[in-house]
Amino acid sequence: MILIGYMGSGKTSVGKLLAENLQLPFLDLDAEIEKALEMTVSDIFETKGEVFFRRMENKIFKELLSTLDSFVLATGGGTPCYADSLEAMLSADNAITIYLKTPISVLANRLYNERIQRPLIAHIETFENLIEFIGIHVFERAHCYNQAEIVLDCDAKHPKEIVESIQHHLL
Repeated sequence: MILIGYMGSGKTSVGKLLAENLQLPFLDLDAEIEKALEMTVSDIFETKGEVFFRRMENKIFKELLSTLDSFVLATGGGTPCYADSLEAMLSADNAITIYLKTPISVLANRLYNERIQRPLIAHIETFENLIEFIGIHVFERAHCYNQAEIVLDCDAKHPKEIVESIQHHLL
């Protein structure tokens, strides 16, 4: 299972719970990138740039798809929107793609206090500017996100509720 959605949508929290419930391994794509490159995502963005990061993200993502059978993977917010990652996830025999669709206001509330640790929004100073930035980004990425096999309206639901919804869809 591949979880997609904007940063702050709960992919990691939901992914860990889902993997535990399904007794599957859980992987976080950003953590896998950090492990492979021995650098934090923030350091990669700062020293090598976003284009390099996106190339590595695509490469490592495809390696995971080709080497693992059953797993739950939390992707980065931009993963399905760059290179051929969306095509790879939708055509993978061993994967179901799930979009955690979360309102912009919920995303902004979750991300505002942790924006310094997030390279794409670290420069944003006000809450209003963050809402505008997220709104533009979500709009630009919606076409990719909405191609997921399962689209879940998450609103401000607790991760346990979202996991229950996912499991209901899988039945």
